[in-house]
Amino acid sequence: MKIFTGAQIHELDTYTIEHEPIRSIDLMERAAKAVTRVITERWDSRTPVVVFAGPGNNGGDALAVARMLGEQGYTVSVYLFNIHNKLSDECSINKKRLSDGRRVKDFIEVTLDFDPPRLGAETLVVDGLFGSGLNKPLSGGFASLVKYINQSPCRVVSIDIPSGLMTEDNTYNIRQNIIKADITLTFGQKKLSMLLADNQHFLGELRVLDIRLSQEYIARTDAMFVVAEESDIRQRLKPRSEFAHKGQMGHALIIAGSYGMSGAAVLATKACLRSGAGKVTVRTPKRNYAIMQMAVPEAVLQMDHEDSYFSEPVDTQAFDAVGMGPGIGTQEHTAIALIAQIRRSQCPILIDADALNILANHRAWMQQLPKGIIMTPHPAEFDRLSGSVSNGCYDRLAKARDMAERLGAYIILKGHYSALCLPDSRVIINPTGNAGMATAGCGDVLAGITTGLLARGYNQADACLVGMYLHGLAGDIAVRDLGQESLVAGDLIRYLPKAFIKVTE
Repeated sequence: MKIFTGAQIHELDTYTIEHEPIRSIDLMERAAKAVTRVITERWDSRTPVVVFAGPGNNGGDALAVARMLGEQGYTVSVYLFNIHNKLSDECSINKKRLSDGRRVKDFIEVTLDFDPPRLGAETLVVDGLFGSGLNKPLSGGFASLVKYINQSPCRVVSIDIPSGLMTEDNTYNIRQNIIKADITLTFGQKKLSMLLADNQHFLGELRVLDIRLSQEYIARTDAMFVVAEESDIRQRLKPRSEFAHKGQMGHALIIAGSYGMSGAAVLATKACLRSGAGKVTVRTPKRNYAIMQMAVPEAVLQMDHEDSYFSEPVDTQAFDAVGMGPGIGTQEHTAIALIAQIRRSQCPILIDADALNILANHRAWMQQLPKGIIMTPHPAEFDRLSGSVSNGCYDRLAKARDMAERLGAYIILKGHYSALCLPDSRVIINPTGNAGMATAGCGDVLAGITTGLLARGYNQADACLVGMYLHGLAGDIAVRDLGQESLVAGDLIRYLPKAFIKVTE
């Protein structure tokens, strides 16, 4: 699913109007009917409704919704803010339709002074102040109104996007001046800001309403951001020959674990095996020998000369992919061995966890990273890697895109919606996964899955995309049986086979 910019959303509306063809006011009517349908399904006509409408097309949507609710017997009070005496054409038409219909309790056009109504716990507010065209923070009277609504016990339905929230970049927005909706009813598709963690508390429940926007425009228009779909994964899966043997299924090398962190090596190795790799070798310190031998008997052990830490690079000629970093620690001997390993590895490389932290401590080494390297940081790891604390999720994502393009790397920025930043600056957002996966070790599992897919012969982009999708899907399947509170990283490995089955059915 493509995620369009605010400008592209406007073009999509215009293209739909010109090529369906449909008049703009009729497209607005279609959108208002969709919003009204959701409201009437949730709240009966005894619910008092207050509609706040702005001067643009979002306000036009809100006025149309107010008219439709009034026609269905709801008690509706409408406030149209026309401070500069300039309404959009469609907003003007819906103002006249509302006035002529006389089905609402109150209709007040605010041009100067505003006496806010009481908003009790029983009140439903329809927010139609500003839509996806907003490009600067709210201020003045509108900011005061937003604060008043947010401080009230009322419930809020936002049309298309909560007023004050911008479609993409809210890095420098004033967050107390953004509506906190209980439900957001957006049109056609999600906006980028709706996929970022720090905006979720503004959205409430998010529903996408189909108002039959032009599929032709959507199909032919490129988007820098897309959300992966199951069909994208299914078409990338590599079939396994009936006569395959382990030598044809790829040999992965996992460099993981230090004394006291053998669990990271166990998780990454098990996940790598479960992802379909024909053979997995683990490089780990001597003290982890007994643990690894018992926990993962299917793996080949290659013990480091040191008892407690990774100390020297490995010849990778026999391997098809190498994943390194989970639990290796950040001491200097390990750091030197890591950069030597990166320099001499001839196969695809994935670096995770402590390998990323080592690079953050030696940022000059990043210039030595080979093109095509995969990096899988969580937000704090990425901020350390970039050398500065990010100012919110959009800022971090923008930095990750820039880093991926600059280094020629594939960066999976982990989160509820993990984002794969490609070397060409495109971003693929993963829709699978849940809050139960906010537990230690889940990143080690992702590193193992993705390394296993690399060894199987997937290219970097496909290994990352398939890996993060299956990782999240395994978590989604697991929570159906286990619930979110009790999920642990090992459960993702146990449910990974079901995830594979789900996308191959």
